Amino acid sequence: MVKRKKHRILSNSPSDRLFDIFNIAVMIVLLFIFVWPLWFVVIASFSDPYAVWAGKVLLWPVDFTLKGYQELVKYRAIWIGYRNTIFYTVAGTLINMIMTVLCAYPLSRKDWMLRNFFMKMCLITMYFNGGLIPTYLVLRRLHMINTVWAMMIPCALAFSNVLIVRSYFINSIPGELFEAANMDGAGPFQYLFKVVIPLSKPVMAVVCLYYAVAHWNDYYTALIYISNRELVPLQTVLREVLMSAASIAESMHNASESAAMLMQQKQELAQSLKYTSIIAGIVPMMIAYPFVQKYFVKGVMVGAIKG
Repeated sequence: MVKRKKHRILSNSPSDRLFDIFNIAVMIVLLFIFVWPLWFVVIASFSDPYAVWAGKVLLWPVDFTLKGYQELVKYRAIWIGYRNTIFYTVAGTLINMIMTVLCAYPLSRKDWMLRNFFMKMCLITMYFNGGLIPTYLVLRRLHMINTVWAMMIPCALAFSNVLIVRSYFINSIPGELFEAANMDGAGPFQYLFKVVIPLSKPVMAVVCLYYAVAHWNDYYTALIYISNRELVPLQTVLREVLMSAASIAESMHNASESAAMLMQQKQELAQSLKYTSIIAGIVPMMIAYPFVQKYFVKGVMVGAIKG
């Protein structure tokens, strides 16, 4: 009798089964909605540009070709953009993490008298900023326009990420560790670098991923501060490729027959570069994510549990 009662308690009712079926169906539809655009970009990069332009590519590559990737290798601007973006991402994320930790740690110390004052001052920056034109004038006075520093210094600190790290320091690092380290003769910096940071790998991985993705996808900053083609990041190059493909397609309607033939060739080249460059832009982040996934999940769960 006891076993039967347990079985009845654990078994799902018809309404629960119906909800599960509905929930799974909705998840499958959402999965298709989110995955199909990425899949389309992949198959379009391996398809004939004319077939993509004519709308013949839906689920599988049409007239399989590697022409787009061959043209991508020859396109010098892509490789310059890759080089610059990798540098901006690595160096910029390193600057971000240093600034974030050095800002979050003192704000997490309850024994610092000025903590509440600086906390309020920093919170103001989340709602108000100096504006685009004043920021541009400041960077011009500092001679940062058309330099690599223009891509990293204005965005050196995001206070929303500081709040994440600060909350982790407060909720996950016991105060007794500071007292023990202090009794052993460790100074504030020794305690920070030898105790706090090694115990904060999950939140460091989360914030590092946030900063790295932001740097990798940043094209707007370069549009404002960078005009030197040797310093342009990858995403700005991709934007130019996408815009050139759209402009060529629009101008073909008003062109003569001979000009239309030439423009069609340019359109096919732009189509090939468009999808292959998108793949080239997203693959590095997709490769990097699995290496920080376990820390990412752990950091998010710790934040959810601690509140």
